[in-house]
Formats: sequence, C-alpha cells, structure tokens
Amino acid sequence: MLNRLRQRRYAPLLLATLLLATICAIVIRPTAAANPALAHTPPMGWNSWNTFGCRIDEQTLRETADAMVASGMRDAGYRYLVVDDCWQTGRSSDGQIHASTRTFPSGMAALAEYIHARGLLFGIYTSAGSQTCQGRPGSRGFEYQDAAIYAAWGVDYIKVDWCFSDGLDAAQQYRLWSDAIAATGRPMLLSICEWGENDPTAWAPSIGNMWRTSQDIRPEWASILGNLDTTAHQNWAAGPGRWADADMLQVGNGLLSLDENKAHFSMWALLGSPLMAGNDLRFMSPTTNALLTNAEVIAVSQDSATIPGNIVDDTGTGLQVWARPLANGSRAVALLNRSDASTNITAFWEKIALAPGLATVHDLWDHFDLGTFDGSFSAIVPAHGVVFVNISSSGRGMALSDMSPTVANNGYGPTERDQSNGESEGGDGHVLTLNGRSYPRGLGVHAPFEANYELGGRCSQFSADLGIDDEVGEHGLVEFQIWGDDILRYASGPLSGNAPTQHIDLDLHGIQNLRLVVTDGGNGTEYDHADWAGAMFACET
Repeated sequence: MLNRLRQRRYAPLLLATLLLATICAIVIRPTAAANPALAHTPPMGWNSWNTFGCRIDEQTLRETADAMVASGMRDAGYRYLVVDDCWQTGRSSDGQIHASTRTFPSGMAALAEYIHARGLLFGIYTSAGSQTCQGRPGSRGFEYQDAAIYAAWGVDYIKVDWCFSDGLDAAQQYRLWSDAIAATGRPMLLSICEWGENDPTAWAPSIGNMWRTSQDIRPEWASILGNLDTTAHQNWAAGPGRWADADMLQVGNGLLSLDENKAHFSMWALLGSPLMAGNDLRFMSPTTNALLTNAEVIAVSQDSATIPGNIVDDTGTGLQVWARPLANGSRAVALLNRSDASTNITAFWEKIALAPGLATVHDLWDHFDLGTFDGSFSAIVPAHGVVFVNISSSGRGMALSDMSPTVANNGYGPTERDQSNGESEGGDGHVLTLNGRSYPRGLGVHAPFEANYELGGRCSQFSADLGIDDEVGEHGLVEFQIWGDDILRYASGPLSGNAPTQHIDLDLHGIQNLRLVVTDGGNGTEYDHADWAGAMFACET
C-alpha cells in the first residue's frame, strides 16, 4: 500500500463544530453532461471497498448481487453495485484497459450482465491520475477510451478517484470525464471523489452527479461525525442530480454500537448524502438488514422535495438538532447526541421552521406516533445516538433559509444560512441580530446581493424583518428590494445601521419567480451586513 497516496484512507479527520451551512454564492446550473436525471434523489447502492478493499473478485460480486435481492435491499431502493479499486491489471498496446483474468475470469461485460439480470445497476472504479490509489492503471490520458469501453461493458456508474493526480486541475479533469461519458451516449452516473480538497462546491455540482466532501470514512464514531460536519458545510450546493457525498456507509462494520449505526444511517438520510452500503451483505445480521432497509428513514433520503437537511440548533456541548423540509410540508428532525452520556434534547418549532401551535411527532425508527406537542418536542437521546422523527403541523411555513435559489450572488463571502455575513468563509458569521433581537432563522448577506427563487405560483405570503445586523453598529447603508415576476413589489428605501427594523408581509399570490435584492444604498458597500431575519414563506405543498 502506498502510504502517501493512500493517506486519504487513514488520515485523521478534522472535526469542526458546525453550527450552520451556507446557501450558494455562485450560480448552480447542472449541465447536460452531468445528466441530473440519473440522480434526481440521492443514489443508493453498495460499494466493495469498505469490506473487501483489494480482496475482491467476480464470485464475491455475484454473491453480493444475489444478496442484494434476497435481503430486500434492492426492493428498498439500493440499485447500484459498485466494484472499487483493484479490478484492473494493465493496458494492452492500444491502451485498452483490462480486468484481472485471475479474479474476473468471465470479464466485466459478463459481470454486468449478471448484475443487470437481477434488476441492479453496475458501477466501476477508476482514478483521474496515472494510477489508482492501489497502483493500478489510472485513466489519465485515456478518459474517452475508458469511458467507451465501460459503456460497451454495460457500466451504469463510474467512480473517479483522485490519486496520482499531481499537476492536474480537478475541475478540468472531472469535466473531461463528464464529457467523455456524454460522448458514449450511455447514461452513466459520475461520482467525483477528490475528497473535498479542491473547493468542489464551485464546480462539481455542474459536472458530476455526486461529489465526495471529505476524507475516507472509518467505522468509528469520530470519523462519522467528521464526515457529517464536512458534508453539512457543502450541502448548500446539493440538490437534484448533484449530491454532496459524505462517503459510503459503515453500518454493520467495525465495532459501531447499535445506537451509532442508527445515528449514522439517520444523519446520512437527513443530509441527502448518497446511501452506499459498505458491509458484507452476504452475511449481515438481521439487525443490520433491518437498519439498512428501514422504509421510513429511506423515505427521508428519497423525499421528492429534494431539499438537503442541515443543522438548525447546537448547544455547543455535543447536543444538536438537525432538520430537513419534506415535500408534504413536514420536517424530518434528528436529535443528535454526540456526547458520551444520554441526555435530553429539545427541538423548537421556530428553529425547524414549523408554524406555531400543535404538531404531531412520529418516530421513524419505532414506526409509531409519539403524540401531539405544542411548540417543541423533547426526548432523552442515548450517548452517540439519535432520536429521528417526523414532525408535521397544519401550518404551511417554509423558512427562506431552507429554500434553494436558482441563482445567488453575494458581495462578500457566501450568503449565510441562519447567521450573519462574516465576509469571508462559510460559517464565519454570528447569530442574526437586529436592534437587540436575535433570530434563529434567516439569511445573512452583504450588498450587493441578489437571489432568485422559483415559486411556481405555490406561495401566498413572504414575511421577514429587514435591517443591518447589529454586529456593525450604526455603520452601513443598504436598500432591500423584492421583485416578483420582474415587477418591483417592495423597496425599503435606504436603511442605516441605526435604523428601526423593517417588518414586511408581502402578498405572493400568483407569483412565479421571486428575486430578493440588497443594494449598497448609494455610499459604497463597507459594513453592509444585511439580514433577511426570520424570513418565512407560506406555500402550498
């Protein structure tokens, strides 16, 4: 094993405390080459690496395909069977890639046929560099040739790693792979795996169907939390056809406890990370099988609203609330206990963007209603565990910070979700605060700012408190504008740092496209930290 090149498999993860994530500060428009139809919801499947590493062969993969069917995994939604590194041995004089005749004597086309016959899809692995991470032939200089042979074999999914990539530009190299796939005419999902090292949110969503956000996951609690946090920072760029990949599941591997396995699976589903199992399906326990095929948890992952989840409340002591808006107007809510002792965690309706009043709470693991609660829900959460629930009310509120803009541009730094604008990196702001009042939800932006939202005539009202965040004192001068279908619907006039908070309730009936704008007020952009505080839509689901 090449330690320098395989450092990504074992490098320590930097566990950052994540409070909030960012909504995009760039234009996100997946191109045709990314083929978003292949991954409208997060891909589900199985990958060989976590269990088998290089010890993989044709017979094991055939048995795994059979196990995916017999265990109910296929019918639960797991469709891709992906062979990772070490299937390839060399190239012929004409550059043709070859599978090992010792471990894959029937060839890859025959293996693909076997997998397809069981109602599954076949995935394969390569690396963008000259060699794979295990020193096998990489794809550098052979992208079009390799894509063509993969298509001829019947491949449906290509994972492209990043080993031996010195001197390569990640965006250009993965664009080359995307173009090579498109040239084959065969729909093949592109899984980008450069470990989040080259600012992938700036380019990967328009090139591939999923991109790795982090170093490789290990079957350890700290590793799971590290990948969770890193992915949450990048999740603002995810959506249909473009998913932030927290890496393969370790459910059923190592010495993870039952509570850790449930928390791991719950959080990947809530994030909208691809669900790629990595255990030995042939010999998994009934408990592991039940975890991986939990229909209610999988339904969160595959929800048709395709809005990724993220953190909405954090005590700073390892007790967190995460939420994901669902298509029926309810919220999937995870009470996550990162600490070493069981404790009580509370989810407040305001922080998960539910309307005030009564709401029904349903347990997604135990499959029963826990009752009706007013304003909040509390539960004792085990150490290294989660309570994963669905919370639904008759209200139709949707937080602005849960909505994904089609285009967003910000003056300094990214647009911040549920915090003020820090002008630099994502997550460097503070609690949204206007004239002494704090707000758990909203957007923190910096003039000049613009964001477009496709409402499709479904929303009836937009409400928010507007002003310059208290963090800059009396400084700054901005104007808020709201445009509906290219007609100016609201203008605040110039607002300084010491101006009263402006509250708006704007009628949106019939509006298809909403554009939110903050200008510099006419005196330059210094200190222009503008807050769309407590911003909420009332929309039909």
